[in-house]
Amino acid sequence: MENFQTSLGEPNIASILIFFAFVGVTLYITYWAAKKTKTTSEFYAADRSISGFKNGLALAGDYMSAASFLGIAGMVALKGYDGLIYSIGFLVGWPLVMFLIAEPLRNLGKFTFSDVVAFRLKQTPVRVASSVGSLMTIIFYLIAQMVGAGALIQILFGMPYEVAVIIVGFIMVAYVLFGGMLATTWVQIIKACLLLGGATILVVITLGFFNFNPITLFNTAAEKYSDAVLAPGGFVTNPWDALSLGIALILGTAGLPHILMRFFTVPDAQQARKSVFVATGFIGYFYILTFVIGFGAMVLVGTDIVSKFDKGGNMAALLLSEAVGGVWFYGFIAAVAFATILAVVAGLTLAGASTLSHDLYVNVLKKGKSTESAQVKVARISTLILGILAISLGLIFKGQNVAFTVGLAFAIAASANFPSLVLSILWKKFKTNGAVAGILTGALVATILIIFSPTVWVDIFEFESAIFPLKNPALISMPLSFLVAIVVSLLSKESQAEESFEDEKLRTFLGIGAE
Repeated sequence: MENFQTSLGEPNIASILIFFAFVGVTLYITYWAAKKTKTTSEFYAADRSISGFKNGLALAGDYMSAASFLGIAGMVALKGYDGLIYSIGFLVGWPLVMFLIAEPLRNLGKFTFSDVVAFRLKQTPVRVASSVGSLMTIIFYLIAQMVGAGALIQILFGMPYEVAVIIVGFIMVAYVLFGGMLATTWVQIIKACLLLGGATILVVITLGFFNFNPITLFNTAAEKYSDAVLAPGGFVTNPWDALSLGIALILGTAGLPHILMRFFTVPDAQQARKSVFVATGFIGYFYILTFVIGFGAMVLVGTDIVSKFDKGGNMAALLLSEAVGGVWFYGFIAAVAFATILAVVAGLTLAGASTLSHDLYVNVLKKGKSTESAQVKVARISTLILGILAISLGLIFKGQNVAFTVGLAFAIAASANFPSLVLSILWKKFKTNGAVAGILTGALVATILIIFSPTVWVDIFEFESAIFPLKNPALISMPLSFLVAIVVSLLSKESQAEESFEDEKLRTFLGIGAE
């Protein structure tokens, strides 16, 4: 597309109108949900009233972040085929969640994944350790979302970065503070429908330039930029890096607190399985769309223009929408991207508030003895604290390269949360000391290795070479966490944990006693 001129970076009336319409509708839903949110079960889990299909859409909404939509499309636009590794990595984690996690999690847990890990172990040490893993995952993910939100809104609406971060913070606090899980779920459902609808229209219009034949699109890309764009090696050149990244994306999915929390919103294990099945379908469809959008931007916009606005290519989908659909369609896609950030940040905040209030306040500080009203009050105070923290982190990290924080969030989820979750469900000899040692080892080693990796040591600290050669630490930190948890458990004595395993199995696989 010759002589393409973009209005990116200028205030767009279409974006502003559509965004305010989204905020207006979702705040009305929050007002409606607030009247139904009085107890802890209603605040944390929407009173377990969400159907499998709706929860599947909300799960898809939680997972289809702006980083996925904008980041993967941009990666494909600049690097070609290797962007597919991220798409497949994100997607492959879902069957694992469905077959291994969904049903036991729903049957064993109440509000957080710590409920599952601590089910037959000593409550205080396990909940403190698992809260460390959860909060680290949530905070690192929040940093990326808030900085991304500020930068994105600055480009899209011409609004100052600081104002954008504060607006995002206030709106997402309103969702969670007043509407709890019910409002957050509906925000995710609306956002998922908008994102899937917008991306589908973008792909259909794009393919219209190539006789609706994706093969013609890929061949045109190869003719314009060489066959290398259709071959692996453009982005991930080290096979060990690819393996480590794959472990983090696949297993990290099964350890993300805001994703795991969604399984407590459905009435039973059958609906939990159905929700993962539905989510897998929508997420798979979405990542196929991002692949076509990336190649469409490569051909119709051009890699030079895509990289001019952002060296990571994050504006590729937006530039393509303007190139093929004009200013109003670009405004619609931009508003959807903003709504996407809002919804994901709200889900993360709710998960963090649940950890602070349910795990640390109720079960550690109060030893499980707290009234309903006190628990809801503490949950709302925790939401405010996390909202202030999210805004502060967004302002502190302004202008910083925070791409590593998403990788770190997935690495900690895969290394700290996932091993303890799996061992607590499947291994009789899993003990309290093993759980604590495994979680802390995974979180600590993942954090240290990513600091020493090329992502931080070379790209941010600007040293010539990295101490740890891989960009993602999961290949080392995840197996080490499993190993430490197993060895420490075998060296520990805790007869109560082993004796309770048979009771746990009945609840895990038959749902006997599940809430």
